[in-house]
Amino acid sequence: MCVHYAPIVSSDDWWHIRTGEWILQNHAVPWTDPFSTFGAGKPWAAYSWLFDLLLAQLFQRLGLVGILTYTSVMVVAVTVVLHRLIRRLQGDFSLAVMLTFIASFSLFRIDTARPWMFTILFFAFELDVLLQARKTGKTRELLWLPIVFALWANLHIQFIDGLVVLAIALAETVLSHWWTDLRRGVHGGWLCGVSIACVMATLVNPYGWTVYKSAYELASQPGVLYKVDEMMAMPFRDLPDWGVLFMVVAAAGVLARSRRFEFFESVLFVFALVVSFRAERDLWVGVIVASAILASGLKGNDKNRLGVKLYAAPLVAVATGLIVLSSSLLLHRDNQHLQATLTEEAPVNAVEVVKEKGLSGPLFNDYIWGGYLMWALRMPVSIDGRSALHGDSQMEKFDATWWARPGWCSDPDLLKAHLVIGQVTAPLTQVLRMDPRFDLVYEDKLAAVFVAHNTSSSGPAGPLSVDRSACAPRTSH
Repeated sequence: MCVHYAPIVSSDDWWHIRTGEWILQNHAVPWTDPFSTFGAGKPWAAYSWLFDLLLAQLFQRLGLVGILTYTSVMVVAVTVVLHRLIRRLQGDFSLAVMLTFIASFSLFRIDTARPWMFTILFFAFELDVLLQARKTGKTRELLWLPIVFALWANLHIQFIDGLVVLAIALAETVLSHWWTDLRRGVHGGWLCGVSIACVMATLVNPYGWTVYKSAYELASQPGVLYKVDEMMAMPFRDLPDWGVLFMVVAAAGVLARSRRFEFFESVLFVFALVVSFRAERDLWVGVIVASAILASGLKGNDKNRLGVKLYAAPLVAVATGLIVLSSSLLLHRDNQHLQATLTEEAPVNAVEVVKEKGLSGPLFNDYIWGGYLMWALRMPVSIDGRSALHGDSQMEKFDATWWARPGWCSDPDLLKAHLVIGQVTAPLTQVLRMDPRFDLVYEDKLAAVFVAHNTSSSGPAGPLSVDRSACAPRTSH
């Protein structure tokens, strides 16, 4: 399914690729933004730098197939770890497989080439280790967690969610000494030591403690919740969203019927509810937590056991790889076909025209295509998917301009622009057609390219002056 339906690459993935290329070229991580006019010289941390390197290398070696390969491998890895989590809590093989299938299907919407795939993988692994330590009292597996967090903090900023889980487990252990009705959690000394080691491990990154500053900036930015699709709540227009709701409601029922108050599961469930239903991109938290609660709370047939022997595991891995490879070949997921699909989704032809004509910036673009234009044109963009860098006010200003709302013609970024690339359906594109300050130099079914009237392909002639009358629609030049 991931091979057939996964998008080739989102706009954000292009700026990740561009960042990875920059790191490879400069043998260092950026501390200030080198990719946008707004962020030029301003502090910026590429907190997913290791993912950026990985995606850039895959793209350089395999092209668009490399990006699809990343998605497919990560989906398989997440499924394996998720099944391991469920299987170790649920003795009934058939029930474990069914829960794994429902969970994997519910995650279908976010199975894309994004760094959050590592967060989903590590979160499921961490929860598995903690639950087994609580169940068996064996703490040896906890020693893996600092290693996981050291990687996690260099791959995706949402390692913070993993620290929240550790904090909940530690709180249960502490409270159980005074609250006798609580289940005795993991041994306090062990868990405290491992938790401290995990926090210290997150500091093993190029930006040190400032990675927490980036996490705070992202968490305290409310504007993206209303402007970026993946940050909005689930729309419940597709079946996977209802799968999330089904799992969460079922998990709530399991917790409600329990004769004993489960502090860790209950607090973790509340955390998962808040996070999952706040932003669509975080629905995985609810799915994984609900899977664990259902696996441990549902009664199955313990005699219905079927496991893969250790010697058979490599055979299963090879068979899975062959299935994914065969699916790619049968579905024609090669670079030629993927490039054709990309041309229908991104301004590929518009970029080629800009290069052929030697058109130069400053560039004015929209939020959606910012990442692709950053990579394809190798010139500073006006805005892109790095919402924490640009901030709510800048995003709101660009949104108002591209919707051609009152005052659009006074946008300072538009006035300074010598090159404008936008979607043909955008309101700003329609008004620029009638604006004497701009010439339409290219248009297709997807994108339109404008050049400021007082510029040439050889270089900018200076910023445009403000013509207030241009704000009013015109029927002719």
